[in-house]
Amino acid sequence: MSEIQAMTHRRQSVPSRRDSHRRMTQSSRLPIATPARRNKPRLKLTRWIGLTLFGLWILIAIVGPWLAPYPMGAFVSDEIYGGASVAHWLGTDYMGRDMLSRILTGARYTVGLAVVAALLSSLVGAGFGMLAVLLPHWLEEGIRRIFDTLISIPSKMMALVMVSAFGASIPLLILAAVLSYAPGAFRIAHSLATNLATLEYVQVAKTRGEGRFYIAAVEILPNMIQSVLTDMGMRFVFIVLLLSGMSFLGLGVQPPAADLGSLVRENIGGLSDGALAVIAPALAIGTLTIGANLLIDSLSNSRDTQKE
Repeated sequence: MSEIQAMTHRRQSVPSRRDSHRRMTQSSRLPIATPARRNKPRLKLTRWIGLTLFGLWILIAIVGPWLAPYPMGAFVSDEIYGGASVAHWLGTDYMGRDMLSRILTGARYTVGLAVVAALLSSLVGAGFGMLAVLLPHWLEEGIRRIFDTLISIPSKMMALVMVSAFGASIPLLILAAVLSYAPGAFRIAHSLATNLATLEYVQVAKTRGEGRFYIAAVEILPNMIQSVLTDMGMRFVFIVLLLSGMSFLGLGVQPPAADLGSLVRENIGGLSDGALAVIAPALAIGTLTIGANLLIDSLSNSRDTQKE
């Protein structure tokens, strides 16, 4: 009897296959928290914040001058560095002009010049970066030396030299920004294109006898376009800071026109009093660059998450 009771106890203690299957099924239903899922809500939040800030300033650059309650250079108040009021939401500047109107109008210069310069610098840098890989080695080396020479010159120093030599103008500011930031775009595009040029489909296109421009535009560019666009967004932020710094030094956009950097420089005398005339354009530059940075970081992080 003792042996029979021991065998019965052993059978009861050993789980059946049905019980094991039920436990595995219940455990498989439990949600598994992966790092990507934990990071996804945060990435969405930063993306929407960046998109909202950046999109707001793009919209202001397009329709801002038509929304301005006063002309940009109109003297509308006798109060200098006036505070916020119903008539002047962002106060008045050092000459009694409405700051809201000047910011709505000046944002077009800051955003517009930065967008044009970022597009041109990315086009020049990425274009030469892709073509250099497909050119003969001696010509590729020559292009690389030229861009290495340009990238060794600090951007603000190059802009200061050009403006001092030829005078301040909008085309010259765009040219200075392109020459300053196209070399960085070239390096990134060249390294990406060098890796892509060794892949089989590019070699097949060369064997078919396709031209260099076809290979660069059809075979290489589609596989590096996301990285190029991300880099262009970073160039936009750098160019905004460069143009704002030039305007702060008085070598950027010249009167009667004004960009956000010019508005800070004009009203720097009210900084000790905490005047809105100097705080508002500084906050405008900050929100523009922060919004662009958040949008770029969230897009690049989401792309890396999808790859994983």
